Amino acid sequence: MSRHRLPVAAYVDGVLGGDRAILARAITLVESQRNEDAEPAAALLDAILPHAGRSMRVGITGVPGVGKSTFIDALGMHLLRDRGERVAVLSVDPSSPLSGGSILGDKTRMERLSLEDGAYIRPSPARGVLGGVAPRTRETILLCEAAGFGTILVETVGVGQSETAVRSMTDFFLLLLLPGAGDELQGIKRGIIEMVDAIAINKADGEMLARATRAGHEYRAALHLFPAPADGWLPPVVTCSALTQDGIPAIWDTVLAHRAHMEAGGHVAVVRRRQALAWMHELVTSGLEAALRADPAVAEALPALEAAVGEGRTSAFAAAREILARFRRSTFPPHVDEALL
Repeated sequence: MSRHRLPVAAYVDGVLGGDRAILARAITLVESQRNEDAEPAAALLDAILPHAGRSMRVGITGVPGVGKSTFIDALGMHLLRDRGERVAVLSVDPSSPLSGGSILGDKTRMERLSLEDGAYIRPSPARGVLGGVAPRTRETILLCEAAGFGTILVETVGVGQSETAVRSMTDFFLLLLLPGAGDELQGIKRGIIEMVDAIAINKADGEMLARATRAGHEYRAALHLFPAPADGWLPPVVTCSALTQDGIPAIWDTVLAHRAHMEAGGHVAVVRRRQALAWMHELVTSGLEAALRADPAVAEALPALEAAVGEGRTSAFAAAREILARFRRSTFPPHVDEALL
């Protein structure tokens, strides 16, 4: 056992008891990339799983400069002070290419919320993982739920074609936009618009209020061009100001209305099953990639193949086939038909 690691039972007791220091260490354990931490991390997650799953999971994404952190600060304060909720914010920072650590420092960008005892903010580095979330966001959600946080806000690193993984781990997906004209909507990938449960136009205050109101009409008209969701929920478009708090309570009312709609239609259980399956598939994929990279036959050939592809002496397709063939030969018995793999 690592001299810095606690017994699994101590992590479990600390998380279930709401000990914030132990919660932070538990998240660090499940985020660890060390091989020796994998088994205790899995044991910890198995132990807390019966105590998780009862929170409201909300994903928040938005265009650059929209003020996601300021919005989350305002929303979190509303939930804490006006509704008595305990809020956990899982905020994803771009990773430093040198250290792999977070760059922006989310706690300093949520000045009020970071001072509240009922709030817990966990910035995690993206580590180059696509999807807009950290590699272990799903596990962190479970730990925060087991620690008694009834609302989990997941802030993505940005919005774009690859920033959609948050949808597969949250119950409500909110897209923040600026009070501009319809040009912004054209710059957002269609796939994101089709997945949102609501659109909020932030910074609707002062001189920007009229533009925000006009943008709201444009976005509502644009949403009518998309097919109706299978669950029957029609995403509303609302305006808000994280600076003045205007519209913030209405946004949470929308989240609650969506939850009531999903429960009435029996969709909540379906969504949670889908989330669990997505988590399983993600773990299998990441585990296979790790095994492939650690394979001695692959490691031996990889530098030369990378050089050949980079210099144009072989195609990426041919190099990939060679890497996978080496992995199969070293992993599976000779009698296994490679055509079946």
